[in-house]
Amino acid sequence: MDERGISFEEIVLNIYLGNELDIFENPNQEKYPNQKISVVLVEDYAYLVQFVENENEIFLKTIIPSRKATKQYLGESNE
Repeated sequence: MDERGISFEEIVLNIYLGNELDIFENPNQEKYPNQKISVVLVEDYAYLVQFVENENEIFLKTIIPSRKATKQYLGESNE
């Protein structure tokens, strides 16, 4: 578990449980080529999980808690 209070294991479990809300390309492909971002819901809060995928594996890079994504995907009532 890192300083954000959430572990990669929790993220993987929530993806497995169907709590992945969205996947999109990292907007800064020049700096982060081939990197994508997954939006994962964990206990009513959205986390942005940056990852790289190839034919053999998916490598999770970092977990970012996101108020903006929580509001966007879950609405105003979850603040």
